[in-house]
Amino acid sequence: MSTMKKLRVSTPSDTEIVMTREFNAPRRMVFEALTTPELLKKWMGPPEWPLVSCEIDLRVGGKYRFVASGPDGMEMGWGGEYLKVVPPERFVATEQFDQAWYPGVARVTTELSERDGKTTVTTTIRYESKEARDMVLSSPMEQGVTISYDRLEKLLSERAEV
Repeated sequence: MSTMKKLRVSTPSDTEIVMTREFNAPRRMVFEALTTPELLKKWMGPPEWPLVSCEIDLRVGGKYRFVASGPDGMEMGWGGEYLKVVPPERFVATEQFDQAWYPGVARVTTELSERDGKTTVTTTIRYESKEARDMVLSSPMEQGVTISYDRLEKLLSERAEV
């Protein structure tokens, strides 16, 4: 296995985290996997924290709501509102957790660019403060995103074979 990390994480400002990952699939297929509840349930989060509820109203002003269920029946819920939706190239939404583990509301911009049949997903998360950003950076967020994106890569590969 390659030692090169597939997920790139950077901090371009005191309040932002940028995550970038390339997938071997066309942009429309990746966009669908990022915005379709039945598909999100197959890849989002580590296997021990499956999404048990996933609701998406993919339009400006529409809301989304996710709930993951973990060990011992613990639940983690979060959601927000779509501020911009331009299929299949980008969407922008707010993000807030039910049990806030960082202060404030984040703004999440997801952009998809395709080149030679491969899609690069760039997610920029802007927090209300450096403190909030640093709390997220010190959490296992990067590990969770890596696991999720590896699962997404497998799902995209399986869907391409159909």
